[in-house]
Amino acid sequence: MFRASKADGDISAADAGHLEPGYVAYGRGSPQLDTADDSAFDPDSGVKRGLKNRHLSMMALAGIIGPGLLVGSGGALNNGGPASLIIGFGVIGIIAFSIMQSLGEITTIFPGGGSFISLAERMVDKSFSVAVGWNYFIIWAAVLANEYNIICSILTYWTPDIPLWGWFLILWFLFLAFQLIGVEAFGEAEYWLALFKLLGLTAYFIFAIIYAAGGLIGQDEPLGFRYWHDPGAFNGNGFRGVAVVFVFCSTFYAGVESVAIAATETRNPGVAVPSAIRQVIWRILFIYMGSAFFYGLTCPANAPGLVNGGARALQSPMTIAIQNAGWEGGVHLINAFILVTCLSAINSSIFIGSRTVLYMAQSGKAPSILGWTNGRGVPVWAIVLTNAVGSISMMNVSTGASRAYGYIVNLSGVSTFLVWASISFIHIRFRNALAAQSRDPAELPFKSLWYPYNAYFGVIANCFLALVQGWTTLSPFNAGNFVDAYILLPLFGVIYVISKLYWRNTDKFKRSWEIDLDSGRRSDLDHKVHTSTDEEGTQAQKLPLWKRLWNKM
Repeated sequence: MFRASKADGDISAADAGHLEPGYVAYGRGSPQLDTADDSAFDPDSGVKRGLKNRHLSMMALAGIIGPGLLVGSGGALNNGGPASLIIGFGVIGIIAFSIMQSLGEITTIFPGGGSFISLAERMVDKSFSVAVGWNYFIIWAAVLANEYNIICSILTYWTPDIPLWGWFLILWFLFLAFQLIGVEAFGEAEYWLALFKLLGLTAYFIFAIIYAAGGLIGQDEPLGFRYWHDPGAFNGNGFRGVAVVFVFCSTFYAGVESVAIAATETRNPGVAVPSAIRQVIWRILFIYMGSAFFYGLTCPANAPGLVNGGARALQSPMTIAIQNAGWEGGVHLINAFILVTCLSAINSSIFIGSRTVLYMAQSGKAPSILGWTNGRGVPVWAIVLTNAVGSISMMNVSTGASRAYGYIVNLSGVSTFLVWASISFIHIRFRNALAAQSRDPAELPFKSLWYPYNAYFGVIANCFLALVQGWTTLSPFNAGNFVDAYILLPLFGVIYVISKLYWRNTDKFKRSWEIDLDSGRRSDLDHKVHTSTDEEGTQAQKLPLWKRLWNKM
């Protein structure tokens, strides 16, 4: 359902015919969402296109930053020391940047239906898509369980009279109710919570600089790089510590690819997705590398609070640094900050996990009931299932917060490597199809940097890390940790083989010349968006200075 506005006089009826349902063609060729009727909904999935460009950009910049980065990084710092933390964040950051380049190219031109999950079927086969989809759901099931684990532990630290399971039940129903309101509420909440996270991390970075320089009131001498010398850059663990840190860091980075899942519910994916992809480099440099550097600078890797059980296992490097600087009450400030990030991370995890199973169900890869959406475009049963998986966090009651966190981190870390390798492989298959069908890559609305090197690097690096991430469990051998570290590798293959047997007569591996490069494609829409850039830029210059600065930020 679209209409071509003749008020501006430069959209023809022929051009209007190329616009997808749900967009209004205005005079400058810029697609807009018609919120006055059913065109506000995606015609294929039934979800509502309620996310604005700023929502998706902030998700790319600071979404999914939760207790993993603030609390789990303490375990990574203890295992590897400050040098390992920087190496781990840096290496995984390079891989994440490579993955996002591949994802940007394929998602911008095919943004619908779960993005890379549906593209796995289009570029490879249906069985591969099933394996990728369920592994991606495992990531968010694990991340969600960890976030419930941490937020409940923080609340019981403040209110010990209320049991952990009591807080879990209260929060479970609150988050379920909020998710059922609709995607607009989710997007707006994520925007402001993500902005709060950015401001909080910035404040900590400023504190760390002053602390290291010796500028705090009552500080006798500068801290400098004291903790790089004692207990040491690698905390006495060498490369073994670096290998362990990789698993932690992959979990912290999980979510950078989530903009592809949210693209279907974005009002203008042709503009929002490329813009969000470009934000990721700042996320890597400022948030991840900044956190790695300042955590190692201000918190000793052998601090007891990083390794002890009980409530202290939930202390982050930020808490320990502030306490060491002489502010004992700082634990409450950091716990409050972590609490807010948990709210954001749980909200995002339920959203991404539910959309993953929604799109899988609608394409026959999951029970069909999970593919139902109500009249407001909300996938009710997919949300209920995803939120229910968060009850895994209750293993905290019997195993303790620290051990529960470690078990679940391993699962989500390995799944991240597998999904990221799959995204790079899908990108390679897409480019092979372009070449086989004599299509010109120069016509793509978003071109990946350094292809084919970045795509092959993504496949090789992620497969390598998936294989070596659990080698520390071999000597001394720990059966439980070994299974936890490697169980998902054969599971990926098992899911693929079972799916192949189930669809043995219809699911064939796609040859490059057989791959469909036309259906669901938004090249015309993106072309109109990009050709309007100059005119929109001219309009932007007419805005007041303060408005232009705010938009730039």
